[in-house]
Amino acid sequence: MKIDIILAGVGGQGILSIATIVGAAAIKRGMYMKQAEVHGMSQRGGDVQSHFRLSDHPIASDLIPLGKADMIISVEPMESLRYLPWLKKDGWLITNDQPFVNIPNYPDFDALKAELAKVQNCVAVNADQIAKDLGSARSSNMVILGAASPYLQLPYEEIENAVRENFARKGEDVVNVNLACLKAGRELAEKK
Repeated sequence: MKIDIILAGVGGQGILSIATIVGAAAIKRGMYMKQAEVHGMSQRGGDVQSHFRLSDHPIASDLIPLGKADMIISVEPMESLRYLPWLKKDGWLITNDQPFVNIPNYPDFDALKAELAKVQNCVAVNADQIAKDLGSARSSNMVILGAASPYLQLPYEEIENAVRENFARKGEDVVNVNLACLKAGRELAEKK
């Protein structure tokens, strides 16, 4: 088994939490993992991206070649489109369809949606609204992780356990809302 993932978003949206959770689930399965992160101006709302590679065999490089990513997981639609050159022809794009407008010349929202619609295998969800409806606007990244979970080649229960472990120090309420967001994202992806 091998899966190459590009994680993308804007600083503060929880991309690194997604990487931590997926990485923890993979390591518990005895898998190998390599990750290369670029934070840019992440503390000031800049882009954040990570090459994230999982395999049942040792991994030589932490960078994913152009056109070889199995999946892009993004919490921001413009950032998801920025990394399309890395996506395989039959790869999956999992993204929040709600923009994080952090620049004055942010692209037109309808144009973004039109570009997303051109991607063969795309799951675009309003993760912001789902997370807000479930009680934690900050948990939209878990909605996106849930939407990606059917394509990760990892048992869903192990992803749930990694979410529990990741948020345990923040208390049961935080764990439960993140699990609810994860489940909601997965259910949406399974309907696509």
